[in-house]
Amino acid sequence: MHILTIDFETYYDKQFSLSKLTTEEYIRDPQFEVIGVAVKKNDEPTEWFSGTHKQIKKWLDGFDWDNSVAVAHNAMFDMAILSWLFDIRPKKIADTLSMARAVHTIEVGGSLAALVEYYELGEKGKEVLNALGKKRLDFSPEDLESYAGYCVNDVELTYKLFGVLAKGFPIFELNLIDLTIRMFSEPVLVLDVPLLEGHLQRVRDTKEKLLSKAMVDRKNLMSNNKFAELLMQCNVTPPKKISPTTNKETYAFAKTDEGFKALLEHENPVVQILAEARLGTKSTLEETRTERFLDIASRGTLPIPLRYYAAHTGRWGGDDKVNMQNLPRKSALKKAICAPEGYIFIDCDLSQIEARMLAWLAGQEDLLSAFEQGQDVYKIMASAIYGKPVDEIDSSERFVGKTTILGCGYGMGAAKFQAQLETFGVSLEQEECQRIINVYRSTYEMIPRLWYSAGDALEAIQGNQSTFLDDSNKIQVLGRDGVLLPNGLRLRYPNLRREMNEDGREETVYDTRKGRAVMQTRIYGGKVIENVCQALARIVIGQHLLKVSKRYKVVMTVHDAIGCIAPVEEKDEAFRYIDECMRERPEWAMTLPLDCEGGYGPAYGKVETVDISR
Repeated sequence: MHILTIDFETYYDKQFSLSKLTTEEYIRDPQFEVIGVAVKKNDEPTEWFSGTHKQIKKWLDGFDWDNSVAVAHNAMFDMAILSWLFDIRPKKIADTLSMARAVHTIEVGGSLAALVEYYELGEKGKEVLNALGKKRLDFSPEDLESYAGYCVNDVELTYKLFGVLAKGFPIFELNLIDLTIRMFSEPVLVLDVPLLEGHLQRVRDTKEKLLSKAMVDRKNLMSNNKFAELLMQCNVTPPKKISPTTNKETYAFAKTDEGFKALLEHENPVVQILAEARLGTKSTLEETRTERFLDIASRGTLPIPLRYYAAHTGRWGGDDKVNMQNLPRKSALKKAICAPEGYIFIDCDLSQIEARMLAWLAGQEDLLSAFEQGQDVYKIMASAIYGKPVDEIDSSERFVGKTTILGCGYGMGAAKFQAQLETFGVSLEQEECQRIINVYRSTYEMIPRLWYSAGDALEAIQGNQSTFLDDSNKIQVLGRDGVLLPNGLRLRYPNLRREMNEDGREETVYDTRKGRAVMQTRIYGGKVIENVCQALARIVIGQHLLKVSKRYKVVMTVHDAIGCIAPVEEKDEAFRYIDECMRERPEWAMTLPLDCEGGYGPAYGKVETVDISR
């Protein structure tokens, strides 16, 4: 296949730009205009073209996109222009921005300028600054020639960068990048406008009625006790935390508390309203999301913007101000995301993937066997906790067993476990929580042993020594290069070191980046295992995504789930195929028992569970 490296230069001004608008808004806006485009075929000299839309379309059609890999830096932008405006969809898509995210952690910024400087490939120009507010016909011949040189240089730099990053970059990951970009650049999902309009009106009416009541004034909202009462009236257990100053339990109502952040994204819009009102903001997340969906619907189908390798563990994240990763389970927004006419939406989710991965990595054979045989591992755990036969475990005891299996696998302490149970309305004394944790650790003793092994691995990374993460040598540690994953990428801990914390205790930390800020993050054996299990689960779901995509169009992935569409007449055949794909074990973990559940329906939020055995 040919390599076609491409870069578009487009009109922008102080108000109409990617810093003010989402990528979808910007490209689909009537003001949008392509000033020019540069394309480099393989290692041939880069060509530039500027003209009318029709002329650019004709020029672009002169390249063999059907047999080429299209390479761009921030390909979500360039591929959307190719697809939406010029009806061109390359055979393969590669994105140097995505590749750099996977290769680097905080060593380099994501911009083309930062990356080419890091690799000493050249220097990015600044002529784009002179294009502010200029339509194509506003450029003088000299200025357009200068802008062409700028664009050609960007393409040459991107081509060189791709050559550097592609060396040893896993084909598996390149295919995932291609699939991720196409979820955005080749959208097919349709939004239900009447449903969205009705939902928006209901949310606004509810907010107005709620905030107009005398009981919900600023004083009540700012009082921790009264705010807690309002949450309980909504059947929500107020989030709690251990105060760092008093070391006593208190409400987690600060805007930075994870528990409070969860209220802002709660599936009940009333809870969102209360939380937003406490912050003094005018709109709830549900309002702004619904408004954004309606805006998108007015322009076309719904692109799914996902950030490849958004997390340290490689997991996808939300992008373009549309975070599909955290839509509330019962949100009307999910019901508004519909399959196109003649198609059905299929949603399939890997069951308990992290708990299964943890048992496999630790070599906890009894737990693995229980998963393999389809036993109720939550009841088994509850049986050990409460000292009674499995068949006598009631639903509330099973829930504690479930929370233990899903929450205690990475070294969680009693206080945090107690707070986690509180969020689900289960109140236990801290002493009882500690007892349950002790039962978990003694029942599945290979799992705590894995944490200690991971602690030793951290020391090996600091000392730049190679070792294995686990006793059975499944996962290798390559000194400062970090943990070697089965896909060939690394889980890195940059600048790993020992530091004194605020309490005067020494702890292990590494550097992470949030925006432009570099912060230190605490790390320990249990947390390493959490990182690794999430990274491995992400590789498994990636494998399934690629296999499913060979037959059906994948439209999204959310955590450990796959969303795709299939012709209505093939719904049962398609679901069986997807179910089969998601039960396939990776070659590097053939003893890992996988299970999944899902179904199909006319919309993402209207999927009905399908029993594959029927």
